[in-house]
Amino acid sequence: MEDLEIVRMYWDRNEQAIAETSAKYGRYCTSIAMNILNNLENAEECVNDTYLNAWNSIPPHKPIILSTFLGKIVRNLSLNKYKHIHRAKRGGNEFALILDELGEIVSDEEAILDIVIRNEMIKTINDFIAALSEEKQYMFFRRYWYSDSIKAIAARCGRTENYISVELGRIRNKLREYLTERGYDL
Repeated sequence: MEDLEIVRMYWDRNEQAIAETSAKYGRYCTSIAMNILNNLENAEECVNDTYLNAWNSIPPHKPIILSTFLGKIVRNLSLNKYKHIHRAKRGGNEFALILDELGEIVSDEEAILDIVIRNEMIKTINDFIAALSEEKQYMFFRRYWYSDSIKAIAARCGRTENYISVELGRIRNKLREYLTERGYDL
């Protein structure tokens, strides 16, 4: 079923929209949640909550790209679930490793940033990512947005795990330099 038809079902408050969403995007959403949570029960809970959030959000929202809309919801729910589970101590899963990798760039201090500064930094990071080659953008997003393992990215790119690991390290170093040159204190 096409995304426009599924969205129309949400707008019409047809409960079949959830079944169609699950059939088309269930594996996609579960994959995102599993990459972050590393626990099927928690991932399934986040996926089910994603369907509920979609039901409550459409209308008034009318997503153009349903997969992106759902991916963002499930990712945010999974991150919140991860924070809740690991408040006291980080677990030993792939997402904890990703947080450690990104911790090399941004300090752990939870400084409250002014919204303007935060938005400027987001724009700066987006500019950096836009200047990367298509393959490096793909690796960056698969790792730091979808939380894919190095092994999974290597398989998708037809590269070795070592190559992906080294390239992601280089990208992080370049991003650190890029942000530092623009006055961000990391």
